[in-house]
Amino acid sequence: MIRYKSVIALVVLLALVAAAGYFAIPIIRQEVKLGLDLQGGVYVLLEAKATDRSEVNDEAIRGTIEVLRNRIDELGVLEPVIQREGENRIRIEVADAEQDPESVLALIGQTALLEFLDPSGETALTGANLTNARAVYDSQDNRPAVSLELDSEGAAIFAELTRSVAGTGIPIPIVLDGQVISSPTVRQGVVITDGKAIIQNVGSIEDAARIAGLLRSGALPLELERLEIRAVGPELGSQSLLRSLYAGGLGLLFVIAFMIVFYKVPGIVASISLTIYLLLVMATLVGLNAVLTLPGIAGLILTIGMAVDANVIIFERIKEEIRNGKTLRSGVESGFKRAITTILDSNVTTLIVGFVLFAFGTGPVRGFALTLVIGVLISMITAVFVTRLIVKLVVNTNIIKSTKFFGV
Repeated sequence: MIRYKSVIALVVLLALVAAAGYFAIPIIRQEVKLGLDLQGGVYVLLEAKATDRSEVNDEAIRGTIEVLRNRIDELGVLEPVIQREGENRIRIEVADAEQDPESVLALIGQTALLEFLDPSGETALTGANLTNARAVYDSQDNRPAVSLELDSEGAAIFAELTRSVAGTGIPIPIVLDGQVISSPTVRQGVVITDGKAIIQNVGSIEDAARIAGLLRSGALPLELERLEIRAVGPELGSQSLLRSLYAGGLGLLFVIAFMIVFYKVPGIVASISLTIYLLLVMATLVGLNAVLTLPGIAGLILTIGMAVDANVIIFERIKEEIRNGKTLRSGVESGFKRAITTILDSNVTTLIVGFVLFAFGTGPVRGFALTLVIGVLISMITAVFVTRLIVKLVVNTNIIKSTKFFGV
């Protein structure tokens, strides 16, 4: 006799899954963050070198990363990846295909040490006393310039400096990264006390904006040597994404076909569980604000196979129990109990590897490890709880009574 309560529960469950997929997929597509290998961008690996002003240590590396972050922010790039690698290396990923790699390198590689020299050629004032810098047109000749504003200490030093050279014709060289970019003189009787100065001869207004941005972000504490640079175009990134999705979809299709052919009704249940599994994995990645990369997709596809493995173990145990003379209902119950230990044992070893890769790996390896760990955890949840719930509901409906529909 058909149990209509179980039928209704099964229908409601499947409807909820369908509704969740219908509403979640557009949100996931919109919110998931793609790495530069999927949407294009610039990858730069830098090595920090000691300078006369600073040794390579934790504080200097943190300061350098902060300055680099401020400079990348000037580009208007959303959430760039700027991370330390090892003792003295810094990795930068700008996932924005519109950015020119050379412009990015020019921006991050400039030291941006600003100095005002006194008549003896010694540094009287540095960019450390700068409070603001912006690109303007000079009111005297209408040419592009950089307007500077100094703090109170800098303003006092600058006032004394202008007083000492006023009317003498001796210039105040303004030096950026060792290059004199402006040498203004001060007229007789003029003392600049408001802490405002102008850098002239900076080229175009775009150059003035770039210099102003560099000065606002501050000087780099360390010298940076370029070790590696890669640029991924938007077309290549789009092709990589499409090929990855095609490979993943094709693999999923073959897996579903295999499961249905060999395991019949349980295979259909496994396909539903796989759909739930994928939704949960993608929702988790979006919730963690994780960036999906090509290695991450590889990890995701790998965990699809592992999720199927868990279902295969369960269904084989159920078939063994039924062949040993148990009924369909008791065979399902015993099969799940026997399979759980095996599933946990096999996945724990994979989780250990995933955690080690995430802890000690860098860049793409960490992306692979993150999707691997998330995928394995969710595959266990869907196999042990979701698949079990659906299979038990199917059996409880009494619609399917023959063990042939369970591949026995």
